Amino acid sequence: MTTTWTVARVVRDRNAGLCLTGVVVSGFGTSALWLASGVWVKDLTGSDGLAALCLLAMWAPTLAGPLLGTLADRVRRRPLLIGTSLLMAVLLLGLCTVDSPRGLWLLYAVLFVYGAVGVVHDAAESALIATAVDRSLLGDFNGLRMTADEGMKLLAPPAGAGLYAAYGGAGVAVLDSVTFLLATVVYAFLRVREDRPEPPKGGARGRTAEGVRHLWAHPVLRPLVLAGGATMLCAGVSGAMVYAVVDALGHSPAYAGVLYAVQGAGSVLVGLLSGPALRRLGARRFAASGIAVLAVAVALRAVPDDPTAWACSAAIGAGLPAVLIATLTAVQQETPGPLLGRVTATADTLVYTPNVLGLAAGAALVELLDHRLLLATAGCALTATATTLLGRPTTAGPHP
Repeated sequence: MTTTWTVARVVRDRNAGLCLTGVVVSGFGTSALWLASGVWVKDLTGSDGLAALCLLAMWAPTLAGPLLGTLADRVRRRPLLIGTSLLMAVLLLGLCTVDSPRGLWLLYAVLFVYGAVGVVHDAAESALIATAVDRSLLGDFNGLRMTADEGMKLLAPPAGAGLYAAYGGAGVAVLDSVTFLLATVVYAFLRVREDRPEPPKGGARGRTAEGVRHLWAHPVLRPLVLAGGATMLCAGVSGAMVYAVVDALGHSPAYAGVLYAVQGAGSVLVGLLSGPALRRLGARRFAASGIAVLAVAVALRAVPDDPTAWACSAAIGAGLPAVLIATLTAVQQETPGPLLGRVTATADTLVYTPNVLGLAAGAALVELLDHRLLLATAGCALTATATTLLGRPTTAGPHP
């Protein structure tokens, strides 16, 4: 009943509902393009390596997150979101000209810009949400945002694959362009008063360092971000084991899609429950509880049993988002508005970059070691992370 009430309260709040709509619309287009771009390159070149470069092109700009996040603090966030959405809508239409390997440079260039704009967009969106949405609803909103993101990951790839089969990569690019235009309309209808940011003091390096210093010195944010990074590192190692797990179950590689779908369902569920859980447990205990669930699920993936594999996938989907939701909500609540873009982008870089490193490490180690040993080790590391997070007393930080 409480969960239903909080969900309804978020949806009925005009600004919260519009922000959530923007997340759903843009998330659908991004998820569709993420799948189609690799298939597109594979069809044009026959190269797995060149197809994998699509993901690298989109991900690489996140390494510059702390620097890119400063852009979200230099102008008002709503006009910035509208401008970046219009920019991407136009750039994506340029992909309609890619019909041979000679045009791949344009695809990679657009994907790289897509990733860079995405960093700025996410930082500005998080800062705008902290201003536009009532503070008491932030935990509920971020949970519903996670639910929406996971729902789009379940729905958009099949839709993108179908559109690609019918109209090729250009069709998916047009779809994503349309979603950016729709998101622009959503942002235009937001009712939020934003003060013009003060002129920047110092150089870009100094402004970037200011956000990093705030994050590192904050007694609430630093342990959450460090725990988030450690968790995503272990999750990356676990994710790289999925095909070894499927092989041990005696299924074909396509069975991994079933496990991913079950995992997505778990993430959808925890997103609905996160608001009340955050209020009851607080950010640190909520995050630690999720990491503990994740630790058990990752370790038990070593058991070659279908029901256990399903249960573990659902538990991974439920446990992993907890630290992400807790960290984002804490950043929004504990960071002054003028710093929020930089701090959000810095936190995202520190939390999500280790996931890619974990995937790479796991992909290499699974060829050398038994996957069961690797899963048990990751489970132990996650247990230590949850224990460490619970073991540190929380000191109240400054509120915006």
